[in-house]
Amino acid sequence: METKIIDGKKLREEILAKVKSEVEELSFKPVFCDVLVGDDPASIQYVQMKGRMAEEVGIAFHKANFPAKITTNELIKEIKVLNKIENMCGIITQLPLPEHIDRQAVLDAIDPKLDVDCLGKDASEKFYSGLTAGEGGFPTALACMAILDSLNLDLENKKIVVQGQGLLVGKPVAALLKFRGLHPEIITSKTENKDRIIKEADIIISGIGKGKYVTGDMIKNGAIIIDAGTSETGNGPADSGVKIVGDVDLESVKGVAEFVSPVPGGVGPVTVAMLLQNVLTVAKNLV
Repeated sequence: METKIIDGKKLREEILAKVKSEVEELSFKPVFCDVLVGDDPASIQYVQMKGRMAEEVGIAFHKANFPAKITTNELIKEIKVLNKIENMCGIITQLPLPEHIDRQAVLDAIDPKLDVDCLGKDASEKFYSGLTAGEGGFPTALACMAILDSLNLDLENKKIVVQGQGLLVGKPVAALLKFRGLHPEIITSKTENKDRIIKEADIIISGIGKGKYVTGDMIKNGAIIIDAGTSETGNGPADSGVKIVGDVDLESVKGVAEFVSPVPGGVGPVTVAMLLQNVLTVAKNLV
């Protein structure tokens, strides 16, 4: 069997093209803000990339960069100012935050209507209650679902396994599947007979952050794997530096899986598209 590698960048461009056309139909220009604290190079690069993509689809990007020494209370005050900016349609906080900052208190300071990452308490509770089903939610989980939908499968009789119950992937993905009336089997560190469950799965969505954990001999022929896990491998120049790998050993599953999303280049690019789609959803609700 020839394994098809899912092209996350291509899907991202398709989603963003649709977002752009819908943004153009709005009577105002929506604003998006990614709050950056400190000067971590990776965080700076990621924020800049999201800002660039927002601008490309017609969403104004509001810069909000603060020094690493800012206190929790000072940052909360700044976020409350951002909440009131005209046409603001989405605020997220670039993680990780400096250790001295109360992460949850900062996330909870974002107006729940503008919480396009869904990490604040109110927005998260609304999502899990099913009130936002079909409009917004955790971007990485939405990206997994967008990839699954792009394959045009009949999911009704498929055995779907979700590996992990993490905040960003496993837990919200399982919820999104259940909102559709599907019945995913969930694997956590405490699950017994993991190997059997994985071997029987038609679809595996993995977000456990264990590098190259899923190998070809663990899965059934024709399985579909959406890899939303990331972890670092390598430790310096002698090993060509640090690399990001997924939960799936890509080379090992080739010839066994029917479809697999790679890391990088799979779920990651689509996540940014779903984030901006969430911003658009907020904007449409303001009209």
